[in-house]
Amino acid sequence: MVSIRTTARALLVLALLGFAAGTAAALPPPELPGSSKARHGPTRDQIVFPVLGTVTFTDDFGAPRPQGPHQGIDILAPKRALALAAEPGRVRFFTGSGRAGCMLYLDGASGTTYLYVHLNNDLTQGNDNRGGCRNGVTFPRGLRTGARVQAGQPVGFVGDSGDADGLHPHLHFEVHPHGGRARNPYPYLIAARRLLFYMPAGTTFTLALSGIVVSATDASLRVRIGTLRALPGSLTLRNLGRPLTLAVPSYATVERGEHGSSTHLATAKRGERVIVWTEPADVTADAEAGKDGIISAARIVLPAT
Repeated sequence: MVSIRTTARALLVLALLGFAAGTAAALPPPELPGSSKARHGPTRDQIVFPVLGTVTFTDDFGAPRPQGPHQGIDILAPKRALALAAEPGRVRFFTGSGRAGCMLYLDGASGTTYLYVHLNNDLTQGNDNRGGCRNGVTFPRGLRTGARVQAGQPVGFVGDSGDADGLHPHLHFEVHPHGGRARNPYPYLIAARRLLFYMPAGTTFTLALSGIVVSATDASLRVRIGTLRALPGSLTLRNLGRPLTLAVPSYATVERGEHGSSTHLATAKRGERVIVWTEPADVTADAEAGKDGIISAARIVLPAT
């Protein structure tokens, strides 16, 4: 599970957001493209969590804001963290609001419209405000307004544009069933499917993981992941704190020390650090979700003794 930390520091930041960022109440109402089908919106466990990696959030829906009650949930995340499509649908860019900054609508296949607000407008990791609202800065390269996307596909980068300028980067996320009034996203977020990583469908991936041993047998290894890198590419996620159970085939190598002798996986001790390289595999929904036993280890390195 993706780490969701609600520390006192995070609550303080959220309190600051409450005074400084009242975006949602001032946004133009979402408009769902017409359809002859009856649509009822997604059930709470059908959406993909809209930010990849480590996040912090609380139920701040309805909290007082300068423009009125808060219409979404503020999800704190690192600058340029990937914002993901909550469900299949069509995206629309919206870049003309001083309060929302760089923003995106996702008109979901279920009939629900999702708002992604305060997306990135910086060219650096600092708050330079020099990037505008454009592809490669706010939205992934190649994505166009009006494009159809799949659930879990990256649709933007988390930032602090609009009236969140200079505050902790975060995604203001709204849920509008039938394109109407906002509904509290918190229950949806708690029940949402959280992806371990993202890579395009039809590709082959390898993961490089570092973390802590939770348990081990000769055929499996359960790890609490600290850092994940997905290859090929540059996707790196840190401070995940997420458990993952890996299958360990008989031909996988298990070592003590990076250049140490081979050992048996069952000698791994709970709480010790571990580095894992996984076998190349095709991207599937189960793999991206980190379903237990779906991803196999190719090489495991335990600490030298």
